[in-house]
Amino acid sequence: MPTVKTYPLPDEKVYSFNELDENLTYSYANYLNWLFDERLELIKGKIYKRSPGPARLHQKVLTQLFRPIANFLHGKPCDVYVAPFDVRFPKGSKADKDIYTVLQPDLCVVCDKSKLDDKGCLGAPDLVVEILSPGNNKKELLNKYNVYEEFGVKEYWVVSPGEQTLMIYTLDDMGKFQPSKLFTLSEEVGSTVLPDFVLKIDDVFAD
Repeated sequence: MPTVKTYPLPDEKVYSFNELDENLTYSYANYLNWLFDERLELIKGKIYKRSPGPARLHQKVLTQLFRPIANFLHGKPCDVYVAPFDVRFPKGSKADKDIYTVLQPDLCVVCDKSKLDDKGCLGAPDLVVEILSPGNNKKELLNKYNVYEEFGVKEYWVVSPGEQTLMIYTLDDMGKFQPSKLFTLSEEVGSTVLPDFVLKIDDVFAD
């Protein structure tokens, strides 16, 4: 478990991002008391700042992914959510003060509704989608990949609007991600998490 320094206290209100120290280790209890506009994620207690506002193309691709998934899931037991939506990844204790990884996937599907509460999702979603943008940090993406694999996300989709491609990482029986081929325009993809779901790549990147 990460060593947490005593400042700031978990219940201390923080009103400016500049009050945070990126060298410190923070918990979800700290995170809940950050009362500023910047969107942050935590990976093993370390701060990762999200882009202040996603680009239009990013949001259009997100919409064109969300729509068919939401339509497919209508009347089914799984739910789909888009960022900002907190997903907490507990190791052991589920208390806010003991959770050090909190991510906001661009899109996620949760089929175990016992993981859902008023704060978001507590535990791994079944499917996670991240859309690449010029502001994505390679280290951040690698760390997210490792988190999703470690905590048992069954499918992890990485979408590149610039290249108009989609890659699917599927968790195998050994708990390791196995990559698909790189899907491109004119192709269709399915999902092990969403049987019978078919997504046309052309529809994702239509502009």
